[in-house]
Amino acid sequence: MNAPLAMTGYVVQPAPIAALPVQGSDKLFPIHRIYCVGRNYAEHAIEMGHDPSKEPPFFFQKNPDNIVTDGKFPYPSKTSDVHHEIEMVVALSKGGDNIPVETALEHVFGYGVGLDMTRRDLQGEAKKLGRPWEVGKAFEASAPCGPLVPVSEIGHPNSGAVTLKVNGELRQQGDLNQLIWKVPEMISYLSGLFTLQPGDIIMTGTPAGVGAVVRGDVLEGYVEGVGKLEVVVV
Repeated sequence: MNAPLAMTGYVVQPAPIAALPVQGSDKLFPIHRIYCVGRNYAEHAIEMGHDPSKEPPFFFQKNPDNIVTDGKFPYPSKTSDVHHEIEMVVALSKGGDNIPVETALEHVFGYGVGLDMTRRDLQGEAKKLGRPWEVGKAFEASAPCGPLVPVSEIGHPNSGAVTLKVNGELRQQGDLNQLIWKVPEMISYLSGLFTLQPGDIIMTGTPAGVGAVVRGDVLEGYVEGVGKLEVVVV
């Protein structure tokens, strides 16, 4: 949900601030950047043709305005193979550089449920050519998300089911305890590469079972202890 800006003095109107609702509050969480962790569940790494035991963590980005909260995912252009990827979302209230693993969770505001929608065919073409993935990952409405739930309400989930159903059929199933890189490790590692900021979002990776969607599909995502997300492909 985007909150409008009332600003003057620019040659064009500034874009609205991308934001997520906060459960139990009328205030919004403003989004600075979206970091996504690649292949963070072993079975998903294997289904994508990789050996998870040999990889350090790696990240790609989506754009803040890729977030949508209205429960609709418009099927994008230039593709015929869009995949669902269900993920737990981490929202940071504090930033910094070189954050120690031991104190990393102190930087977390809350958690949510999100989808990393992917134009898999375009991503595959980019991989073959050794090019960046943005065309496959960072397109409009590619990050449907539910409301954030503050740490004060749920603590820090480190185990629990992560599932996705499509039209009532279970497609993805995993557990937060299967994350290769845990939330404190992700925050610490990222903060060595970037200066993290309040408002940063981390999408923590998806379990195995990713697959294609078509118009009319109803996606039901669930992260135990965090919440649910329902999205219709339109």
